[in-house]
Amino acid sequence: MAAKANSAFMKPMTISPDLAAVVGKGPMPRSEVVKKLWEYIKGKNLQDPKNKRNINADETLKKVFGGKAMVNMFEMTKLVSKHLS
Repeated sequence: MAAKANSAFMKPMTISPDLAAVVGKGPMPRSEVVKKLWEYIKGKNLQDPKNKRNINADETLKKVFGGKAMVNMFEMTKLVSKHLS
């Protein structure tokens, strides 16, 4: 049985069309969204080679990142949250 603290993290979330273009159609839990987001980033080699905490957005990710060309991991989590409901 999952701990109560994790239940919100595991709850399937509705995904915005912009985010769905990256992670696929929802609903899916936040943990799965983050996992798929990293698969996308690594698959397209979008992590900054000099500073791994930075993500260089392609056109698809820019829509999720509010138009920003580069965000750090912590900012990414906050921006992705806006696409989940």
